[in-house]
Order: sequence, then C-alpha cells, then structure tokens
Amino acid sequence: MNLPDTLKVSAILLLGTIIFFFFILIVGLSSVKLPQLLRSLTHHFFVGQARNIYEEIFAPYQAWIVWSLVAIVFDAILLVNSQRSSIAFFEVPLGTIVAINMSFLGFNLFDRLYDSQLLEAALENGEKINSELLVLAKFISNAVIVLTIVFIFAQAHQINLFGLLASLGIGGVAIAFASQKVLEQILWSIVLYIDRPFSIDDYIHLPDSTLGRVESIGWRSTKIRLSGKNTLVIVPNSLLAQTSIENMTRSRRMISIANLILLRDISEEEEALIEQVIFESTRDILGIDRRFTQVKFESVVDASGQKYVKAKLIFYILGAAESSMDLRKNLLEIAKERIMEDLNKHDIKFSFDETTIDITQPMNI
Repeated sequence: MNLPDTLKVSAILLLGTIIFFFFILIVGLSSVKLPQLLRSLTHHFFVGQARNIYEEIFAPYQAWIVWSLVAIVFDAILLVNSQRSSIAFFEVPLGTIVAINMSFLGFNLFDRLYDSQLLEAALENGEKINSELLVLAKFISNAVIVLTIVFIFAQAHQINLFGLLASLGIGGVAIAFASQKVLEQILWSIVLYIDRPFSIDDYIHLPDSTLGRVESIGWRSTKIRLSGKNTLVIVPNSLLAQTSIENMTRSRRMISIANLILLRDISEEEEALIEQVIFESTRDILGIDRRFTQVKFESVVDASGQKYVKAKLIFYILGAAESSMDLRKNLLEIAKERIMEDLNKHDIKFSFDETTIDITQPMNI
C-alpha cells in the first residue's frame, strides 16, 4: 500500500471516529435535556385528553423518541453529503440501523395505542370482541409500519423497489399464484368485516337452509352453531361475502309513541281528517311500518270542566343497526313537523306532547 492510500484510509478512520463521538455526545445531551423540554412543553400546550394520550403512549418512550429524532437528523445530514464515498461508507449502515430502530419504535408505540386506547374503547363500546380479528388488525398495522419504513428508506437511497420486485420474475409469479387463494380469503374477510352483516351471537339464515348462532368470526372462516342439532358449521368468509344472509337477530322494531293534544272537542269528520294527515305524512318514510301505525282518540275533561281530545300516535319503526334506527327516528321527527304544518293549514288547534316514548322491541325467533 503506498503512502497516499494509507493517508486516505487514516482520514476515513479519523472522520468516522469524530462522527461517532460527536453523535454519542449529541445523543447524550439530548437524552438529558430534550425529554425535560418536551415534558414542559407538553404540560404547557396539551390539556385534557391530548395530555392523557401523550402520557400513556409517548411518555414511556420519550428518551427513545428523542434519540431516534437525533439519529434521523444526523443520518439526513450524512445522506445529503453522501456523494463522497467516504461519507456513504458510514451513512448506509447508519441509515439501516435508523430504519430498524424506527420499526421497533413504531411497533412499541402502536402497542401502547392498541392497549391503552383502542382496546379500552372496544371494551367500553359494549360489543363482543373477536380476538382473531384483533390479532389480524395488529398484524396488518405492524406490516403497514414496516412497509412504510422500507418505502421511505428506498426513496431516500434511490432504490427502485418496483424494478426490484419486477426482477423477481417467474419466482414472483409463482408465489402470486400460490398465495392467490389465501389473499382472496383475506380480502373477502376484510369486506365482510367492513360490511358487518352479522355479529357474534346473531342468529342468521343462509340460502342452503343453514340456521344457527354465530360463535366466532375469523380471518378465514365463520363458525355457526346450528339450531336444533347444536353442531358446529365452519363457513368460508368468501362464501358468506357473496351470498344473501338473513339476520334474524337484527329484525327488530322500535315503537314510538307521541301524544297530540287537540285543544277542543272534535267531530268524527275531523278525526278522520287528522288520521289521513298522519298517514299521508309518514307514507314516504322508509322503515315505518304503516300497517301498524295507529291513532287513538280519547276525550278528556280537565279540572275546569273544559273538554279536549288527546290523540295517541303509535309508530312502528323497523331497523337493524343503531345508525339506521337513529336515521329513521330523525325522519319521524321530520314527519311530525309535517303533521303540524298540515294541521295548521286545516285550522286545527293542537299541541304536541314533548315526551315521546321510544320502546325497542326485539322480534323473537
């Protein structure tokens, strides 16, 4: 080895040593001072729920986050000057370490978010929790973290991921064909989970005469306990996502009762007119069973001897999910406003009782 080469290697080693100790110094100072600064800024700017989220999720990893941010900044400085081979010699290993570190940091932060926020929210929601779907959701989230970091690393180092994937050639095609069925099952399971045609403990009826209670919903199949036989049937989610399902548990209805106070005694013709107004006002509302809509008139005498008529309005609202029931209740409120407008047009003096009784009535199997 000649003298210029020796000097070149020595310069690289010296530069690497200086960079290493400078990096350790920055990390040491930041680990002591920056967490205190972040904590004071958090208590100053964050209040209520935001502060609780920070304390539960980010505070336990505060030093790790600061160390990672310093490493990212330091690696970015090296990356900008990586045209020189001597700097690129240090930047690539450092960038790889930073990427691996960010992956593990992301896993830990998501675990804290998962345990302290998402899981508690699911428990407070009162719905039955499917452990298999929770595991699948956690796996997908971790996969997204890894893929995101790999993509950022590839973009920063000008690595053509698409070209790399295309270079796999026949091997990639073979893997795609081999995993086609598995991917199809997972995609149909995601569609089924988003659509939610049934939940655990719902009684469902399928076109092949399968009738039973849903015991569990997995990432590949759903287990149904047959009524009568008490045997267990395992149905692929891809089949359930493409067939018609009769959910017998959700075939429920809500009874809404409102009182219409007519401020004077009315004739039979006016009673018929009021009934017609009520039926016409609710005719266009999908989800109100008009066959069971009732209007009951009752003559009442108050303490002063004044006669008036109380009309009890009974509506049956059909629905499945809470969202659809709430929507139809809102439509019923609009119908009541329409009834009031029509009665005013016919010069009928009235008042609506402010208390409306809503009774949820499940339709038993």
